Amino acid sequence: MKKRVMIVDDDTSVLNVVRKTLESNDINVTAVTSGRECLDELEKGFSGVILMDVVMPEMDGWDTIKEIIDRGYKDKVIISMLTGTGEPDKKMDSLKEYVLDYIKKPFKIETLLSVVKEYLTYIK
Repeated sequence: MKKRVMIVDDDTSVLNVVRKTLESNDINVTAVTSGRECLDELEKGFSGVILMDVVMPEMDGWDTIKEIIDRGYKDKVIISMLTGTGEPDKKMDSLKEYVLDYIKKPFKIETLLSVVKEYLTYIK
C-alpha cells in the first residue's frame, strides 16, 4: 500500500510542485486548497501525513487543526505546518502538541521529501 500525504495549500504552484515530487517517489498525494476540503477528505477516510499551510482564506491552518481535533481525526494523521509565515503565531500555542513540525517556505524540495519520508514511517 502506498503511503499517503495530504497537502493543504491555497497556492496551486506549491500544490503542484510538492505533488509531483512526492508522487514520483511512490507516495499517494491528495492535494486540496482549503481547510474545508481537508476536513472533507478526512471524513472520507484519509489517514497519513498532512502538510498544512497556515494562511488560507476562510479557514486558516490553525482553525483546520482545531476542527481535526474536535472531530476526532487527530489519531489518524501526523500534521506538519508548511508555511510562508516567519514564526508560529499565538494560535499555535494551544495546538502545538498536535503539530510535528513547522516547515518554512521556501523550502528545498529534497529536504521536504526527506522529512515527509521520515514522517511516513510514524504512520501505523
